[in-house]
Amino acid sequence: MPFPSRVPTTLLAALFGASLVATSARVVVAPLAVRSLLLDVQAVPGANGRLVAVGERGHVLVSTDGGTTWRQSRVPTRATLTGVYFADVRNGWAVGHDEVILRTTDGGATWTRVRYEPDREQPLLDVWFADANVGLAVGAFATIYRTADGGATWEPAEFAPAPVAGAAARATPGTPDEDLDAMAEDEEVTEPHLNAVAASSTGKLYLAAEAGNLYRSDDAGATWTQLASPYEGSFFGVLPLDGDVVLAFGLRGHLFRSEDAGASWTRLESGSESLLAGGARLADGTIVIVGLAGTVLVSTDGGRTFERRQQPDRRGFAAAAPGRAGAVLVGESGVRELSVAQLTGRAQS
Repeated sequence: MPFPSRVPTTLLAALFGASLVATSARVVVAPLAVRSLLLDVQAVPGANGRLVAVGERGHVLVSTDGGTTWRQSRVPTRATLTGVYFADVRNGWAVGHDEVILRTTDGGATWTRVRYEPDREQPLLDVWFADANVGLAVGAFATIYRTADGGATWEPAEFAPAPVAGAAARATPGTPDEDLDAMAEDEEVTEPHLNAVAASSTGKLYLAAEAGNLYRSDDAGATWTQLASPYEGSFFGVLPLDGDVVLAFGLRGHLFRSEDAGASWTRLESGSESLLAGGARLADGTIVIVGLAGTVLVSTDGGRTFERRQQPDRRGFAAAAPGRAGAVLVGESGVRELSVAQLTGRAQS
């Protein structure tokens, strides 16, 4: 079934209104890939400054110096890639359009295509692994695939979240009608697009989804519970912090904080009405949330309050990761580094 017009085909279209055509498996190395549209980035755990970013036309970029310089990997797809995740220094996966899934076992230097379903005409939007073997890929129409062999094979998983008390009462009191996601206003979404998945330090998994849907799993994704959501608009990201503290963010600058694993939420002032798309916590504890129109939100108090560090060129960002000098942001114009001083307004010691 074609991806419907009521929802952007991926976060890419939601962020930048791009036209997406990329299905060939022909390997192409683009000299200016570092300036191309990139949709996700991760600091590879245990790799001491290694980062991997993914984006349009199957671009995969690898940095070994904390995000200062980048090299493009040869990848057997030209499908737009929307998510990347590394379980350890060697094992990583990337997902994207046409339900493509790529796998690397050498830290991102080389990749193998392990899934490709163009006839389904829908994207996978994010990926997460518990270890080198067990993982999930999530995407459009409540799609979840599971693997137990490192991504060599994938099986569809049933997504039947149990409701919790209050889950139907999502809107924040006093939220004006025009501030709600039109998708939620127009129709009931029974198979929401699952936009992002992230794990907490306590082992809980969180899903951010369209139309005000948030979910949590306490058993590595085997079962899910629908959380009482504070907002009817779509969520595009979730960032677990320490313990049961978690941030959720999405349309129109909406940003929420929970201290009880999503049982209740407090709305935070973002100072922005732009879509918030991604976030990261840096080595010094600084929290960075990024989004459209050059939006960069920074917290130095554990995500209780945020200051906006608006980028003057207003180029949109899709994701962030810790870099050697501060944060590495990716988005509409490729890669950008921001130092701790630029993020916090304070000189580094």
